Amino acid sequence: MPHEFPEDHKQAVYNAIYQRRDMRHFLSAPVDPDVVNKLLAAAHAAPSVGMMQPWRFMRISDPAVRQSLHQLVEQERIKTAKALQQREDEFMQLKVEGIMDCGELLVVGLMDKRDNFVFGRRTLPEMDLASVSCAIQNMWLAARAEGLGLGWVSMFDPGAVRELLAMPDDTKPVAILCLGHVEKFYDAPMLEQEGWIKSGKLDNVVMDNGWQEDKASDAHQRD
Repeated sequence: MPHEFPEDHKQAVYNAIYQRRDMRHFLSAPVDPDVVNKLLAAAHAAPSVGMMQPWRFMRISDPAVRQSLHQLVEQERIKTAKALQQREDEFMQLKVEGIMDCGELLVVGLMDKRDNFVFGRRTLPEMDLASVSCAIQNMWLAARAEGLGLGWVSMFDPGAVRELLAMPDDTKPVAILCLGHVEKFYDAPMLEQEGWIKSGKLDNVVMDNGWQEDKASDAHQRD
């Protein structure tokens, strides 16, 4: 095909995709600022509905703010454990974030004044969040290519994080990103390695010409 990448370039893309991991264990070594800027540029190159580019990246360099974010996540971790009921003790054994360990910490939020953007969002306003997810995934893959780990932390009260970071009322924090050097990447997704859940099969989520209930039911079964 005339527009395809050379074979080694294609393989590098697939390597980043399949070797990417949601990291929780980090080394404390700082991340090269030039590399951080490259990763932010990769995130900013993501597709977005109506070219609204709704992502906002807040780099957290103040140790006190980092500690406060960690405390908010810990509060939600305990509440999440209780909500899981019979799996509470098992959940509390999992490492769910590396906020105090990673070399670089960022908070990603949805922009303010999002209602001004209608293109592609009139019936699906949540496409702003989908766009932010694309930006985070760009950063994730670029980080893996640079040999850096990244972990997406979503256990927090958005209102509390918004207040802590003095964000406008119509913004919304959606991710705390832990970025940094790692001793090694997990051989498989950590939650699978820890026996929390198994990965689903591709065949169960690909349907022909409409919804297939048998496949939908199989997709929920991961035993």
